[in-house]
Amino acid sequence: MNIKRQIVVIHGGEVFNSYEDYLKYLKNYPVDLNRLIKRPRWKNYLQDDLGDSWEVFSPQMPNFRNAKYLEWKIWFEKILPHLQDGVVLIGQSLGGIFLAKYLSENDFSVKISATYLVAAPFDSKARDDIDYTLGDFELPESLEKFQAQSEKIFIYHSKDDSLVPFSDLEKYSRALPKAEKVIFYDRGHFIQEHFPEIVEEIRKLEK
Repeated sequence: MNIKRQIVVIHGGEVFNSYEDYLKYLKNYPVDLNRLIKRPRWKNYLQDDLGDSWEVFSPQMPNFRNAKYLEWKIWFEKILPHLQDGVVLIGQSLGGIFLAKYLSENDFSVKISATYLVAAPFDSKARDDIDYTLGDFELPESLEKFQAQSEKIFIYHSKDDSLVPFSDLEKYSRALPKAEKVIFYDRGHFIQEHFPEIVEEIRKLEK
């Protein structure tokens, strides 16, 4: 009997400093019917692209439009008892900084083969190159615990990302000196149907 390897994918979200800011965002959010059409993204195709050797879990994190780290932490920890040694973790955008924060502040219950941070923000403190806040998702001073708990760490970022500055990749690289940087030039915030590069890298873990 072949035991499938596990992958957990954490999606992105929005953060606001106050409930009033959140309501203002909802009132001013422009409705584009094209954006309301449900289009599959690479996270949806990951299971098909990797095949039967892997089992992909994509939990819907609470209140992604007005995300709170504590709520995500509680929900994420409900998954942990079901995970096995050798799990792979992937976080895109806010999901990336969530994993970096969680693994820097908590002991993980099983062995992590690899963690992939895709277009993950690093901070939002006193910056004039961004127009968002990270609220209680802000990282601790040290990410050493994260680096110690994951056998491999990959940081994916594109130079033309209009949401998360490319400079955040370098910040992660300094905080995680053993991590491997994977740089793109034309992927934006990785809103794409397939992600062959991450699929190829995950398949290497099978060897």
